[in-house]
Amino acid sequence: MEYEVDYRLSDREENIHRVWDNSLDPILTVEDGDVVRFECRDAVDRQVDIESDVEDFANVSFDPVHPLTGPVAIEGAEPGDVLQVELLDLQHKGWGYTGFLPGEMGLGLLPEEFPDAGVHYWDLEGDVGRFVNGIEVPLDPFPGVIGVAPGEEGEHDTLPPRSTGGNMDVKHMAAGSTVYLPVEADGALFSVGDCHAAQGDGEVCVTGIEAPMFVTARFTLRTDMSIEQPQFETSGPFTPTGHDEQMYATTGISDDLMDATKKATLHMIEYLAGERGLTRGEAYILCSAAMDLKISEVVDAPNWTVTAYIPESIFPETEDE
Repeated sequence: MEYEVDYRLSDREENIHRVWDNSLDPILTVEDGDVVRFECRDAVDRQVDIESDVEDFANVSFDPVHPLTGPVAIEGAEPGDVLQVELLDLQHKGWGYTGFLPGEMGLGLLPEEFPDAGVHYWDLEGDVGRFVNGIEVPLDPFPGVIGVAPGEEGEHDTLPPRSTGGNMDVKHMAAGSTVYLPVEADGALFSVGDCHAAQGDGEVCVTGIEAPMFVTARFTLRTDMSIEQPQFETSGPFTPTGHDEQMYATTGISDDLMDATKKATLHMIEYLAGERGLTRGEAYILCSAAMDLKISEVVDAPNWTVTAYIPESIFPETEDE
């Protein structure tokens, strides 16, 4: 895809904000069709780096979280319009991390199972992230947070996703995809951040492969569309590796979808620990980076089925294989 970058925004402090707020002054105003390259900090705003340890990660502050680069105003954007965002390119900086925080914080899918924090600092090279025991996770970067300012006045937390986008954590919003965001504030006020080098559908331990990154996007104002919440076009990846291939899967069955989700994930952790030689903490981290959760059925009352999938190709071959 050919394009020229019209503007470049660094991750200097004057280009960063940490709440959604439609009263924020834009750091840049662009015209329809312009391309902007954003430099994005990692999710916890440089509180850890490749030299950090588990204690450093356990003590990160989430107040605030998600340093966002922006906001960028789009000339002429008004409430009721739609902002079309073509994600042209995402580039990581060679490192990232995936971790879970102390269970008492109540974050992630299974805080009650993991009272102590755990973390893996990834060496990212090209399209591969290196885990333990020779496991290699394929990379397909995407922005965890991508959105425009809410119409409601005041400051709004970046942690929950909103009707105007934000912390959606949709791994299919990768390079080559097009995201459509409903405009609720004059100028739209677009921001981006919380980039992930990879993530399983579910992001179960509360982090994907969190990584500082560059995001390049083209903006188009759509007055011919009307949507209530974000929509997007994408070619995937629809599996962790981007290919249909051999998977190992575990099911969770319950009369509650969240409980079924927890069961499917716990069963996968037990498989990875019992059959793939990982600690339970390592298994939890790998699930967040490379396991996909899918709702398999919601029609056979009183129980529903959630299935967890992990690709067998990420594991090193053994003589038995």
